[in-house]
Amino acid sequence: MIRVVLFLILVGLVALGFAWLADRPGEVVVNWLGYRIETSFLVGVVAIALVAILTTVLWSVGLFVLRAPQRLARARGERRRRRGLAAVSRGLVAIGAGDAPAARKFAGDAQRIAPAESLTLLLAAQTAQLHGDRVGAEAAFREMAERPETRLIGLRGLYVESRRRDDLAAARLFAEEAATTAPSLPWAGQAVLEFRCADRDWEGALQVLDRNQKAGLLDAATWRRHRAVLMTARAMSLEDANRDAAKGLALGAIKLAPDLVPAAALAGRLLADAGEIRKAGRIIEASWRLNPHPEFAEIFAHLRIADSARERLARIESLVRQTPGHIEGRLALARAALDAREFAVARAALEPLLAEPTQRVATLMAEIEEVEHGDTGRAREWMARALRAARDPGWTADGFVSDRWMPVSPVTGRIDAFQWRVPVAEIPGPTRVIEQVRQVRPAPPPVPEPVPPPMPQPAIEPPAEPVAPEPAKLAAPEPAPPPAAEKPAEAAPEPPPPPAAAPPPEPQSPPVAAATRKKTPIIPLVPVPDDPGPDDAAEPESPPAADRRPDGGRFGWLYR
Repeated sequence: MIRVVLFLILVGLVALGFAWLADRPGEVVVNWLGYRIETSFLVGVVAIALVAILTTVLWSVGLFVLRAPQRLARARGERRRRRGLAAVSRGLVAIGAGDAPAARKFAGDAQRIAPAESLTLLLAAQTAQLHGDRVGAEAAFREMAERPETRLIGLRGLYVESRRRDDLAAARLFAEEAATTAPSLPWAGQAVLEFRCADRDWEGALQVLDRNQKAGLLDAATWRRHRAVLMTARAMSLEDANRDAAKGLALGAIKLAPDLVPAAALAGRLLADAGEIRKAGRIIEASWRLNPHPEFAEIFAHLRIADSARERLARIESLVRQTPGHIEGRLALARAALDAREFAVARAALEPLLAEPTQRVATLMAEIEEVEHGDTGRAREWMARALRAARDPGWTADGFVSDRWMPVSPVTGRIDAFQWRVPVAEIPGPTRVIEQVRQVRPAPPPVPEPVPPPMPQPAIEPPAEPVAPEPAKLAAPEPAPPPAAEKPAEAAPEPPPPPAAAPPPEPQSPPVAAATRKKTPIIPLVPVPDDPGPDDAAEPESPPAADRRPDGGRFGWLYR
């Protein structure tokens, strides 16, 4: 609508101009080379306008003709560029789909059609990576690193390839160069920080961390936590060389992260060694309230080296009262009470934990049993439970369990990866393990009643009657019959049937079974390690002297 209005206004102005010229007539005379031209002013104006228009048209046509080759070349190049970009696009799609042959085909098309395109080099590098051609991929990334517009992509690719072939020195150089070129590049800043930590260059790592924070790669909370961790690591490295600097770094780390256990423990230990007992005690107590840890209890108990065991127990009791019911408090109290020979206090502290004891609880109970009563049997039982009990919390990072805290994970290189917790693989229930120990410990498994079948077979070599003579044959292999007084004594537990009774259908009669049960203890048993053997009450009677022979007789091997 606006265009229509503007067009109408323009037409009106032109009409007004012509009307103004018509109302004011005049003449135009031109003398040139003996020619005289006379016309009205309005016609002259129109003629001049037509000449100007014609000149402009001719000039434009001439320029078009002169620039035609360049225009054709530019159009042909643009058409090739569009075809090259299409090939790159299809190649990237093929790489994403994992179609290696198609990716190679489109990469060749892009290289032939648009070799100067940056995306063509990227497609060539990724196609080489898809085919496992590390040399070709590295060559493509190197060419990209030489171009200003693709420098960062090339450095990133070279860094990845260097890590894949375990060339950490080259990877570090590429990461440093990328971080210098673009300080806000996340992967470069993180890689440089990890390399500094791997080299234990804690001062350099702190500088890189501050640079990453200024570049906006870290939020404030993460920066404070990581800085506290790195300051603690530096303090630990200076603990023997420069204790004052180590103490200052540890105190600075506590200000940044009050719940960082290693920083508080190191500060407390260094302050106690320097004679600042009150300040060390305040730091340990504050950290204990935030996160009870066995290292805090150990340091707090030994703040004063000359204290007696009872004084250490009193100090631990004051510390434990700040976190009532916590398992670490109970363990610390039990340890201090055991050192002070206050066994009742130690047992009372551990009693709530005995339903599902951990390894430390079972070990402490074993020590209490041995020191208080000298009961090595109970101590061994608790040590057996400790072997099967659930593990206590430890320093764990990425599946790696360490006996001490470390600032970075040895698996992934992450900062502040270690946490004080129970290893994941040890979580399943300890109660079932302890019940199994209780079932196995009381006594060796009973000997099955059937006993080895070859034993009664020699005794069942029947005479004419299978009932009466069988017990005597089992007891004495000699053909001479035993005294008459001994027969009833042996058969007393279960009297034999009367002679007139019909023989039983099975070869082993009830008297034979009774005699067999009575003789089972003389069967040789395989000794079990640490097996006390059958109870004295279950000891069988010694076989009669008449049933033994000096050389053992036919069944002499039974009495060896």
